[in-house]
Amino acid sequence: MAKEEKKAPKLRFNGYTNDWEQQELGAVVEFYSGLTYKPENVVQNGTLVIRSSNIHNNQYINADNVYVKNNIVNSEYVQEQDIVVVVRNGSRNLIGKHALLKSIPHDPSVIGAFMTGIRSLNNQFIEAVLNTEKFKREINKNLGATINQITTSQFKKMKFNFPKREEDKQIGILFNYLDDTIQLHERKCEELILIKKALLQKLFPKKDKVRPEVRYKNFSDAWKQRKLGDYLSIPAKEPITDINKLKLMTLKLNLEGITLAANRETLKLGSTKYYKRHEGQLLYGKQNFFHGSIALIPKEAEGYATSGDVPALNISNINSKYLVDYISRPIYFETKEALATGTGSKRIHEKTLLNFKIAVTSLEEQSEISDFIAKYTALIALHQSKLEKLKKMKKFLLQNMFI
Repeated sequence: MAKEEKKAPKLRFNGYTNDWEQQELGAVVEFYSGLTYKPENVVQNGTLVIRSSNIHNNQYINADNVYVKNNIVNSEYVQEQDIVVVVRNGSRNLIGKHALLKSIPHDPSVIGAFMTGIRSLNNQFIEAVLNTEKFKREINKNLGATINQITTSQFKKMKFNFPKREEDKQIGILFNYLDDTIQLHERKCEELILIKKALLQKLFPKKDKVRPEVRYKNFSDAWKQRKLGDYLSIPAKEPITDINKLKLMTLKLNLEGITLAANRETLKLGSTKYYKRHEGQLLYGKQNFFHGSIALIPKEAEGYATSGDVPALNISNINSKYLVDYISRPIYFETKEALATGTGSKRIHEKTLLNFKIAVTSLEEQSEISDFIAKYTALIALHQSKLEKLKKMKKFLLQNMFI
């Protein structure tokens, strides 16, 4: 007996029980085409042409904006609540990239020839439909074999399941709210990261200076130049030879922290060696040092291991958080990249790192600086955590509120 086709999603708003109806997208929305223009039509200010580069994370962004002469426009102008979709691009992965225009980015604006525009009675719902896995499958099914594009005809014939009018409105409002909240936390994270970056520039001395631009009250002494080797040391090696006792941690870039991993069954011990690490040690990536791949090992990672390419160093006589804040700044790497060795992947080895210079103030001022920066680090982590939860919630709802 054939399995009966599902006619309603798992999750629904209260009061809705009608089956959903499968329809071609062209029966529900209107499409409009983009503008073809020549290089000589481009001007400093005129009609904005929205292109693939203006769409990022389902949002319109100002990026490499192109404007054309107003008098050459012979295509539809975009309107508020239009959806713009990339339908042709050199990269297959970008086909289907889209954004709901919650406001008109520039008056006037059109879309480029490699885009298509969508209008409907409820584009908030249609935007949610285009975020589903089903839309991705439809894109892959319709992509040309040699040309990375989907035609308007193909787009119109894509089939999706639709509820009655009032239910699609409720769903659209929900996902529009989720998208707005996600974007809010993304912007907040970006703002806090910029503030932290500015603080790191102001609270530590610039090159060849002995005092920072911003100083805490009651601190006035000049900072002293020291070597990292005055505060860091290479611990005794503790190789792990029993794969059943191996618990791994990996180091993310840009101080996002440490990830604990339990996939030891995929590892081969043999000539690759892993070493036990301990709480409070400084962990850094030899190959990724210049990208801020540095972190302190937390309590929960005590006894975990890393490979020799991610060594650990003991810390003494310095505030460890101050040390990480100081050497994780991009400006700290700029003059030191030339010291990396190796063919292909360049590395900074432990003994080389220990010779790097660092400006040091009193332990009291180190504590003031690290505590202040830690507040911003915690705020960033809080918003990033909320952001990840919201994204997981959206993914779950997309999987369960659509057929």
